[in-house]
Amino acid sequence: MEYMILIHVDESHVPATPGSPEFDEQMGEWFAYNQKLIDGGHWVAGASLQPTLTATLLTKSGDTKTITDGPYAETKEQVAGFYLIKASDLDEALALAEQIPLPYATFEVRPI
Repeated sequence: MEYMILIHVDESHVPATPGSPEFDEQMGEWFAYNQKLIDGGHWVAGASLQPTLTATLLTKSGDTKTITDGPYAETKEQVAGFYLIKASDLDEALALAEQIPLPYATFEVRPI
């Protein structure tokens, strides 16, 4: 079965600056996690998203449409990325989500 893992984080807590040794270390953790998903046959797709300030919103109401710049709503956490994985059941999907290398985040796991 396939599951979507939506990664919600507080954008104000950027962990490290790109190009810094800390950033490179964190990216190494992400690459290792991605490789674990691939090696285990769980990987379908995954990506990080640009900050919410780069979002463009299309709102439809009947025949009316409105296009505005993001972010959509003032919330504590924003969707920062996703994984689309294969797992035998919800328990396995949750176990894989728990291993995502973010110490402070919310992971929304949904079957597809």
